[in-house]
Amino acid sequence: MKRLRLLRRAAFMFLVLAVGLAALASCNKGGKAGVTGSADIKALMVARGLTEDDVTAALKTYTPTGKKDEFYLFASGGHGGNMIVIGVPSMRILKYIAVFTPEPWQGYGFDQETRDIIDAGSPPGHPLGWGDMHHPAFSETNADYDGQFIFANDKANARLAVIDLRDFACKQIVQSGLIQNDHGGTFVTPNTEYVIETSQMAAPLGGTYAPLSEYNEKYRGAQIYWKFDRVKGRLIKEESWAIELPPYMQDLADAGKGASDGWSFCNSVNTERAIGDLQGGKPALESGASQNDMDFMHVINWRKAEQVVAAGKTKTIAGLRVISIETAVAEGILALVPEPKSPHGVDIAPNGTDIVVSGKLDTHATVYDFNKIKSLMESKTYAGTDPYGIPILPFRDAIRGQVELGLGPLHTQFDDKGFCYTSIFLESKVAKWSLADLTLLDKTSVHYNIGHLSAAEGDALHPKGQYLIAMNKWAIDRFNGVGPLLPQNFQLLDISGDKMKVLYDMPLPLGEPHYAQMISADKIKTIEMYSPVGMNPVTMQPDPNATTTEEKARIERKADGVHVYMTLVRSHLNPDIIEVKKGDRVHIHATSLEQALDATHGFCIDMYNVNLSIEPGKVCNVSFTADRAGVFPYYCTEFCSALHLEMAGYLLVKPD
Repeated sequence: MKRLRLLRRAAFMFLVLAVGLAALASCNKGGKAGVTGSADIKALMVARGLTEDDVTAALKTYTPTGKKDEFYLFASGGHGGNMIVIGVPSMRILKYIAVFTPEPWQGYGFDQETRDIIDAGSPPGHPLGWGDMHHPAFSETNADYDGQFIFANDKANARLAVIDLRDFACKQIVQSGLIQNDHGGTFVTPNTEYVIETSQMAAPLGGTYAPLSEYNEKYRGAQIYWKFDRVKGRLIKEESWAIELPPYMQDLADAGKGASDGWSFCNSVNTERAIGDLQGGKPALESGASQNDMDFMHVINWRKAEQVVAAGKTKTIAGLRVISIETAVAEGILALVPEPKSPHGVDIAPNGTDIVVSGKLDTHATVYDFNKIKSLMESKTYAGTDPYGIPILPFRDAIRGQVELGLGPLHTQFDDKGFCYTSIFLESKVAKWSLADLTLLDKTSVHYNIGHLSAAEGDALHPKGQYLIAMNKWAIDRFNGVGPLLPQNFQLLDISGDKMKVLYDMPLPLGEPHYAQMISADKIKTIEMYSPVGMNPVTMQPDPNATTTEEKARIERKADGVHVYMTLVRSHLNPDIIEVKKGDRVHIHATSLEQALDATHGFCIDMYNVNLSIEPGKVCNVSFTADRAGVFPYYCTEFCSALHLEMAGYLLVKPD
């Protein structure tokens, strides 16, 4: 071992010397040699207060210009409403994907197509301008990430979004009308048959009213199984269905794999059914919901539930087929298992039989055995029922064991060596432990208050290991001050060895990311442009309003207003003069004729809130009423060529 350590140290010093010599040689000026030698490298380390571990971490994350990352990390943007794409191990932000919130750079929410996406996911007559994105999930094939789609939920407004990874763009937002908010979304079944969305705070299903005095009788939760059409890339409400759940606060969910394929599991808190009411002299919700020693994990046989739906044993609420609690119990598709107090995470191990649950007010990770759970349900071995008649399985008979981890365990991810990684919120640490013998192996500090964490393909059947991201809620002393609202801190950890190593701190300054998923970069196959020219980015089909050659550019007055069939190509817009009358409805159909990589054009009209991003081959449609007379310049907003400033024109709105 001593010889091995010496060899490693020698290799490290050689690497530092080689990198340092190359870097310093590039600083030579006027033919005079720059400062060279290992002594100067050490001096630089001393001057910057760097240790050997610091330099090693830098070498593991440094990605030279032109080199690409091994993994993508897709992180939720919290109440920014978007998704953040990050390269790993460089931790470079590659893109914000606009989803629940309008985003000007991408023109999202400004053209007709993306306005329609946002409107379709909003309550009728109440367009939503923000969202609280929480839990992204990749589409899967045979329980492994396939890199085709990623889904995300909006906790605040109970919405789901579909993002196509061919062009990293949102294609659909849906809202069931059944539940009022969600936390347990999005989670997919092993072949993406369904995307699962679970409510959090109970409410009367379908958005109706009932006073809180009738909470126990009329408030309910639900778990929705959204049918996904992979060919169309759309969630299909008509083929979707839900299971009614008791008025506990359902939390995160996960779908089984392997032996547990066909089953799903979700946490719950507040089995006390507390509702707060401080002004009425009652305990706050946080204390009222923390009285019981145990909460309940919900166990659902969704394959059997699918058969119950097909047999018509449902009721219809808000246009969705719903299996009642009574039917779910009678058909044997729903059971409860006690779980440690205030759980916040249920994670299915790659073996498909171990189910890991951690309670925020407990110190253990509890490992349930799916085979035991299934056997208990089949033999109807119950410890009792809850107030709604749902059978409760005996806790000790359902688990394989527990492992002591520390204060405030939350979420668990897995690697390819049989190890588990659990976030420890109160201790601000990540715990590494063995799934085989339930022993704690390592704990490392992170900064600070870690919530979720994400290992490379750590939710899939075949995890990759190697890297893990600690998603820390507080930054405190990590970065330069920016006022009282601080960023979150993503820390990159190397988990390839026996001991975990923190490699990199990355501030996340947009919203509060909640969860992320990491995928091998080679699984994602992006398009370089929309081809052939004239493609609609939402339908991924030729747009009927496309103008595929410049000769077809024109202005036509029709019954519904003035239609402008515009082309964009370096470095002009055609037509470059549009004349209309005040009060006209103007419809612009803008087509980029470009077919060169990264040759994106923008289009805006001053003072009219028209703003489009038009990538090569793409068509954007936008309509507005010319309700102000005057002269309004328009131009390309994306620097595209040497004559970019000349890529402009005029909208002339004649007075009455």
